[in-house]
Amino acid sequence: MICVALPGLAISTEGGQLTGSGLEGFYRAGRRVLSRCEIRVAGREPLAVQARMAAADRATFVGTLRTSPQAGPDPDVIVERNRFADGTERITLHSAASRPLRLPVEIVLGTDLADLGAIASGSAGPELPASVHGSGLRWSCPAGNASVTAEPPPADALASTGLLRWELDLPPGGSRTVELRVRPDGAGPLRAVGRAATSPLAAAQAEGDDLRVPALLRTSVEDLQALLLRGSANPADTHLAAGAPWRCGLAPAEALAAARMALPLGTGLAAGTLRILARTQLPAHGAQSGMIPGPRRDAGPHLPPQCTGTEATLLFPALLAEARRWGLPDQETEELLPAAERCLAWLRATAGDGPYLRDANEGGSIRCETQAHAHRAALLGADLLDAFGREGGAALRQWAQTLRTAFREDFWVQDRGGGRPAAARRPDGCMVPHLGAAAVHLLDTGLLGGGDPAPGLLDKVRTEHLARLLGSPVMDSGWGLRGLGAKEPGFNPFGHRAGAVRIQETALAVAGLVAAGYEKEASSLLRGVLVAAETFSYRLPEMYAGEQRTDGGAPLPHPAACRPSATAAAAGVLLLTTLVGIRPDAPAGTVTLRPVRSAPLGEIGFTGLRVAGAPFSVRVSRLGLAMVEEAADELQLGV
Repeated sequence: MICVALPGLAISTEGGQLTGSGLEGFYRAGRRVLSRCEIRVAGREPLAVQARMAAADRATFVGTLRTSPQAGPDPDVIVERNRFADGTERITLHSAASRPLRLPVEIVLGTDLADLGAIASGSAGPELPASVHGSGLRWSCPAGNASVTAEPPPADALASTGLLRWELDLPPGGSRTVELRVRPDGAGPLRAVGRAATSPLAAAQAEGDDLRVPALLRTSVEDLQALLLRGSANPADTHLAAGAPWRCGLAPAEALAAARMALPLGTGLAAGTLRILARTQLPAHGAQSGMIPGPRRDAGPHLPPQCTGTEATLLFPALLAEARRWGLPDQETEELLPAAERCLAWLRATAGDGPYLRDANEGGSIRCETQAHAHRAALLGADLLDAFGREGGAALRQWAQTLRTAFREDFWVQDRGGGRPAAARRPDGCMVPHLGAAAVHLLDTGLLGGGDPAPGLLDKVRTEHLARLLGSPVMDSGWGLRGLGAKEPGFNPFGHRAGAVRIQETALAVAGLVAAGYEKEASSLLRGVLVAAETFSYRLPEMYAGEQRTDGGAPLPHPAACRPSATAAAAGVLLLTTLVGIRPDAPAGTVTLRPVRSAPLGEIGFTGLRVAGAPFSVRVSRLGLAMVEEAADELQLGV
């Protein structure tokens, strides 16, 4: 159970006691500031009866005790623990006894002040000795220090065992609370970005016939807010951490992809992410000038690892262009335009005279999804350049046309079923024919002016073939889209890119299939993810096993998955808002609705979305008819 309000984390098991084993503890900025927090009442541990996530940043644990033989078989004390990611633990004892109780309460505390990476690899050191400090305890080591303060102050504090002790009087039916606060010495109260009044994400809400819809949207928005971080150079800029607990820092490609899927919640996150990444752009000299650096990513069993910097560099101008359509002011867009131009210049320089773009850090393979990213960046980038009277738009469109023509000839594997797009072409020209989720990027074309989709790399006939493949049991696990087809060599239901269901790719598939007119296949994937979301209490992990769904079964969690995850939480927003089909064009003052006509989840409504910088509310009936209920005064409904 992971409570998140970055840079704070609290990781617990369902028992509620923090025993110092595994990853348990309170963390701040990646360091464990408290690993042990065990409570005993009248010399005994409470019997755990319930554990639940009350919010993204808070977990609640309930235990019971029978403190005297006269109480009979029933418990007479309820112990409730509320654990917050900001380093606060509030312990409340409720009496159900008919007589006054005087209870000794002991809390054992400890920490190793270890780094999360050392803990995960099993190389954390032993617990550190404590010293009495004010109304609590303190620990220190060369790597840092931390202290716990208690309110009310304990009656006794024993540093040698890390023990704090109280004698609490509970009247019949009464309650007493002890609050612990843990933080590094000198650090003030944790102020998570997502809790600030200036959070860049709108607190959108949903309602409808399917009760899973409001639960998924609420949890997705809460998780996005919990993963927000401020930029180091300018604290006013925010971005999303990739996920907790493993990836609590900036991952450029994931941050851009999540900000793009979260555009219905406003453009503030996109603007902050773009500004932060513009500062990391490689300088104007060298072969990779204009590129946004990024780490390498595993690509499955059939291709070498790929450079996420390539994806980030291509996402940058696409996100800027789409954010402008959603309402990013022209002044902010123009400030970011030079960085987008450098990304587009890098694209043209790296592609050279050929029609294809190779991965920046790998020797020669031409990946299917890289061409989709490059094609979308060229068309949306050209649209952006034209809007601001910059040169280069015509050349980008011409290159995109050349890429489309070449791709349709070179990237289709013929078979008896009508064919499939190749995953890649090797340097010797041989195709990598394996069907995987990377093909969904061919359906993700982005929005040009007027809210119209850009042309795709596939023609209509081949788009239909791809839609049928994505909707088949080979790819649709019943819980979402597999990363690799179940009949492909090397399929592994737990493989990062070799069979596991990745929520981001499933959401892109649903949005792309809806835009292309294949609502049946899109609805099947959407319903599968909703069933999976219910089993995960609507906090979707970034991936889970791609086993085939069975009656009464549940998706298997992936042991390495982040949960919460920025891309999974943003994908929840995209999955649901796809049903209403919002196509904004804020510069033209219009918004078009293209809802899913089959209304697969019945009636659905959203309030608190943002288009053109103003609240936007929309509803789709059970007949698939959409109606705008709230919008900016200057917006006109398009056809």
